[in-house]
Amino acid sequence: MKIRSKIYTGLVMAFLFAPIVVMLIYSFNEAKSLSVYSGFSLRWYQELLSDRNTLAAVKNTLALALAATAISTVMGTAAAVGIDRLRSKWYQRVMHTVTDIPMTNPDIITGISLMLMFVFVGRLFGLAASLSFFTMLIAHVTFCLPYVILQVLPKLQQMDKSLNEAAMDLGCTPARAFLKVELPEILPGIVTGAIMAFTMSLDDFVISYFTSGAGFETLPIRIYSMTKKTVTPEMYSLATIIFIVTMSLLLMNNFFSGREGGKRKERREDGGPARFKGKKLPALGLGLVFLAGIGFFCLRQKPLELNVYNWGEYISDGSEGTFDTIREFESWYQETYGRRVRVNYSTYASNEDMYNKISSGAVSYDVIIPSDYMIARMREEGLLLPLNFDNIPNYSYIDEDFRGLYYDPEDRYSIPYTYGIVGILYNANVVDEADVGGWDLMWNEAYAGQILQFNNPRDAFGTAMYKLGLPVNTTDRSVWERAAQELIAQRPLVYSLVMDEIYNMMESGEAAVGAYYAGDYFTMQEAQADTVDLQFYYPDPTNFYIDAMCVPTCAQNPELAEIFINYMLSEEPAVANAEQTYYASPNSLVYTNETYLEDMGEDTVAVLYPDLEDFAASYNAGAYRNLDSATLDYLNTLWETIKIN
Repeated sequence: MKIRSKIYTGLVMAFLFAPIVVMLIYSFNEAKSLSVYSGFSLRWYQELLSDRNTLAAVKNTLALALAATAISTVMGTAAAVGIDRLRSKWYQRVMHTVTDIPMTNPDIITGISLMLMFVFVGRLFGLAASLSFFTMLIAHVTFCLPYVILQVLPKLQQMDKSLNEAAMDLGCTPARAFLKVELPEILPGIVTGAIMAFTMSLDDFVISYFTSGAGFETLPIRIYSMTKKTVTPEMYSLATIIFIVTMSLLLMNNFFSGREGGKRKERREDGGPARFKGKKLPALGLGLVFLAGIGFFCLRQKPLELNVYNWGEYISDGSEGTFDTIREFESWYQETYGRRVRVNYSTYASNEDMYNKISSGAVSYDVIIPSDYMIARMREEGLLLPLNFDNIPNYSYIDEDFRGLYYDPEDRYSIPYTYGIVGILYNANVVDEADVGGWDLMWNEAYAGQILQFNNPRDAFGTAMYKLGLPVNTTDRSVWERAAQELIAQRPLVYSLVMDEIYNMMESGEAAVGAYYAGDYFTMQEAQADTVDLQFYYPDPTNFYIDAMCVPTCAQNPELAEIFINYMLSEEPAVANAEQTYYASPNSLVYTNETYLEDMGEDTVAVLYPDLEDFAASYNAGAYRNLDSATLDYLNTLWETIKIN
């Protein structure tokens, strides 16, 4: 039985720690491959240290965790003392239940409810943005408090109550008796509670995601945005560091718990209270003040800030030696205007995600880059500011084919950034070439369980409507119902509904077929596994789309936003962004640049810039239009039904 127990324990431990061991090993991999180990190297740790956005997220996370730990430790200790001194056992049980709610309540419920409360209060006081660092700090203190109370309260209950009374009989005030008698006894619980609060704050994603404002990105949120596309060993390096930090905190927690056990044994042996030697109390107080001070010091605001909200992986970000658009803009602005500027860059996965955040009034962004149909919707709902083109002289480089289009007929609210066409990706090692050519491939039963569908209603319905030859901008509900039935019929064949998650799934061969945007095909092709042969084609008809830079009405710095847009249209950043994202550019400085054309190659250019006799006609035939609110509501209802099925 002992041998079986050891084997069972070994299997459990292997199951728990094997993924971590793999992560640790591949964080030191020389190559970019996530499946072949080619030699020991610190390359990805060096890459991590040069990633300014990730380091900024680390700073934000530590600052938030330290501040939340200091506040929740003080409040939690005071709350535990108050609960312990309640004379009514019924009141104590009620308080125990209330303080346990944040721990037992699902994080997503806590996050959404806190977000709604912050938005309500923000609108009540007329704030431009309801969510900020302080709302996230309040949220973290809320869920950290119970862990502190949970650690301190048992220490208070284990104390001999007569010690505190004896101290006051000898002349101590209640406050002095608490500091001299009670606090030394409960100090291990306070330290353990502080460590747990710090760990919980450091690790939180769900609640942070719902309560974070523009310009403040924590490490878990940063990791989430990174994992939506190609994952590099840089992520493994980051995860390794987090694991080591977390493990260190757990060891500290065990150390203090073990030390307290020894003190209890000492108390039993000599019959008197065990005291901590040395000046522990001043050290604890100074430590908490230091933690709070460090937290707020790290959060000092720059004099001028610009909040940019963009699609994931949709800009040249300096990775692997490429042009760092954000950093270069900051340097250029300081050289040109003599002032420092900080660009807070964050990403979204779909137009709908971006729209929900902007329309909620919870956050404030200065520059957004939505797609054409979403621009039309936001323009009609008054969510976009008209642009001052005196600040955007580089608009002259935008091709005439991209002016006066339906989503912004007077060219007042948007500047085209990229454009493209939706096509179908497939793994040629799995898919028969005879099955390729139209939208039917997405419904081919031969590839059941290997098909990926869009995880947003507009694009998903578009695939079905193009397949059936239905108009994609109709208001006829019977047409939408017919498309919905086609998507329901497809559901048993679909492996997953995805957006940027398609990258990892197609690159690794986890899926074999999926519809996505043309530019992303080339990014996936670069990172595909040896067993995968990704190919791409345009089914007919299909969606033509344009993404454009806009300034929302919630912008705090609209003039600075226009200067940023103008910079994005200048040659060096425009070419670098086009090369990095693999999307076609409407900017003549890009598509006439010889270096750009040479670097991209003829085959790539032929796919990105198809030879169209009349671009406007092709675009108008395939582009999504803004739908009226009643049709959108009906579409969303159908979409929820499809996802349930």
